[in-house]
Amino acid sequence: MTAQNFTQNSSSALAPGFDTPVVDSQSCFRAIMNAMARPGQTQRFTRAPLDVPAPLTPLAAAIALTLFDYDTPIWLDPDLMESSDALGYLRFHTGAPVTSDAAKATFALLTSPRHLPDLSTFAQGSAEYPDTSTTLILAGQNFSAGPSVSLTGPGIRSAQGFRTDPVSGGFWQQMQFNNTSFPCGVDVVFASDDEIAALPRSTKITIAES
Repeated sequence: MTAQNFTQNSSSALAPGFDTPVVDSQSCFRAIMNAMARPGQTQRFTRAPLDVPAPLTPLAAAIALTLFDYDTPIWLDPDLMESSDALGYLRFHTGAPVTSDAAKATFALLTSPRHLPDLSTFAQGSAEYPDTSTTLILAGQNFSAGPSVSLTGPGIRSAQGFRTDPVSGGFWQQMQFNNTSFPCGVDVVFASDDEIAALPRSTKITIAES
């Protein structure tokens, strides 16, 4: 699809991406990798926020521009799929093909995490190729809200407390089951206004008793 097509569909589709693409994408990539290496520890992204069409959030868009490309099929939640501006923005700036089949997605981007499908619907990878699983990106997170969980596993010295909201009902139970499938399973990246956190599939989760 050409830039002319996008202009005809929506002027917002041509909203600018990174001011300095190399520097900004490298900064975002480092924050993502640090978050994956240190599960449950938030990493601040300090570059200028993007001006993006709703329901995209600036940091989620930055992550998308950093990770998505022509070779990474992406699954988008219904709110994103219903926004021609957001859909056009992602297609124009990343070139990533959009798939309706979650099991074929390299990445999944959700701006309404409470509507997250069962994690088992996404690509789980295999023992031979665990890297073919889906990485989920949950936008609009608040790391000061939600129930607290305890994390253990690679990258965590003893135990790491973590909380975030919003997430779907039963999310933490699904994440516990996700860990039992290691080395298969999905990885999850959380994005707030200016911070990134991550839970790789190798992380064991203990839910606090209510």
